[in-house]
Amino acid sequence: MIQTDWHTESEHGALYNLLSDDYTVDKGRSATVAPMQLDGVDLGIDFEIREGGPAIGFSSPSSIIYSDDSVHLAYANTDAQILTYQDTPMLSVVAPLEKNPQMIMWDPETYPDVEDLEDLRDLGVTINIFAGQTYAEIFVAQGVLSADQIDPSYDATPARFIAEQGAIAQQGFASSEPYAYKNVYEEWGKDVAITLLNDNGFPIYSQTIAIKPSMKDEMDACLTELVPIFQQSVVSYHEDPARTNAMIVDINVQYDDGWVYTAGNAEFATAAMAEYGLVGNGPDAIVGNMDTDRIQEMLDAIALAGLEHDESLTPADLVTNEYIDTSIGF
Repeated sequence: MIQTDWHTESEHGALYNLLSDDYTVDKGRSATVAPMQLDGVDLGIDFEIREGGPAIGFSSPSSIIYSDDSVHLAYANTDAQILTYQDTPMLSVVAPLEKNPQMIMWDPETYPDVEDLEDLRDLGVTINIFAGQTYAEIFVAQGVLSADQIDPSYDATPARFIAEQGAIAQQGFASSEPYAYKNVYEEWGKDVAITLLNDNGFPIYSQTIAIKPSMKDEMDACLTELVPIFQQSVVSYHEDPARTNAMIVDINVQYDDGWVYTAGNAEFATAAMAEYGLVGNGPDAIVGNMDTDRIQEMLDAIALAGLEHDESLTPADLVTNEYIDTSIGF
């Protein structure tokens, strides 16, 4: 059983790709359950994927795995792993996404010469984001952004961005908002320009599959078998996403919880993940492994920003490539 961090969506495709066609949506538990399969082969175990976000009161997946012993795996982000290690330590064992999908977007007609966050800084453009974002504090500490241009009042709706008619920038996912603003929000109905947080000095691993470190020995044999399955599922899903995307759309219809996710959303997301390098091999020919230099870069950035954390942490406390099959990649 794995606890995710949001609604069912194509960014989670490598997980849903492992569900057989005989899946069941349990609305009461915000869970989808099915026999696990890979490339048409039944793997002989059941797999349960739980939704996050509003389904868990916007709690973190790590808080769920520590409060519910039936959860074996949970999503993790590098920055949160560092900042919450003392209370809910997590060890990432595989990274289905190579880059974090988070981005900042703006109107290219209003700001045609902007290419990155430093350009937005130089123009003093207001950036509307969720409150409490680690990246904002890090970018201010690094001088990439100015504190006075950050507006932490974003409410996940398009209303403010559209009302400002291109005057402000806003956070989002590279694999989601560009589609929605062009194709769903008719009041906007045009392209936005984006820059990935990853490309501006925030190279976290996002939505890794992680365990409680205390369970590593007990789960060792399982992880030896399971991690290569997750790796191969990343490759298989992105080579042929049609079955899984149709499943993702149907699961959202069955949940009927207000979250709308269409075939267009799913198709855009898989294409965008490839276009922006959100999924793929690392600096080598391997998918799913984690670069410890990136982890150390985040440890150093969090220290520079003066954010409270365990200063004795090393990359080995946060990630392991022990279970990675080095023969699997794109």
